Amino acid sequence: MTTLDETDLEILRLLVEDARRPYSDIADHVGRSAPTVSDRIDRLRELGVVQRFTVDLDRSTFSDGIEVLVDLDVRPDENAGLDSRLAAADWVEHVIATADGRLLAVATARPDRIRTLLAETIDLERVDSYRVQLIEQRRWSPSIGDATLALECVECGNPVTGDGVSSELDGQRYHFCCPTCQSRFEERYETLSESA
Repeated sequence: MTTLDETDLEILRLLVEDARRPYSDIADHVGRSAPTVSDRIDRLRELGVVQRFTVDLDRSTFSDGIEVLVDLDVRPDENAGLDSRLAAADWVEHVIATADGRLLAVATARPDRIRTLLAETIDLERVDSYRVQLIEQRRWSPSIGDATLALECVECGNPVTGDGVSSELDGQRYHFCCPTCQSRFEERYETLSESA
């Protein structure tokens, strides 16, 4: 499957509404069987369209601080790894890296602990400045829209069409536009793996 048909898009819309929706309920909505829905979701996961199923917590119900937006101005060329370290912190819920070198983090913390938490999480020497703002309200409303699948061949960069092929190497799935690109990539991968 290298394209998303209307059934795939409807399955994605239903999962966005409620990721815990039973496959039998999704099957009723899309006019397919539950095993077919399960197979389609498995393929969507293999393609990387569906990466994980998550829980959206209302952090205001916890007593470990208040919800804040931390806006960091990162020095040019200093962002490498900062976003990952922030995202891995227990007190951070979401991280957004912008093209202009800013990191935005939605976090829950006591205001008097934010500088300490930042210093424990990232190298503040790489940050020009930061601002902390209280979040009064936020909404998350993901949508599928008129999505089309845009896989790119990892070997040559061409779009992966209906003739595309995939390989799984060391638990990672790779997509190719043709068997020739797949073969070249796998040979190089094997050579590099043997020399490592």
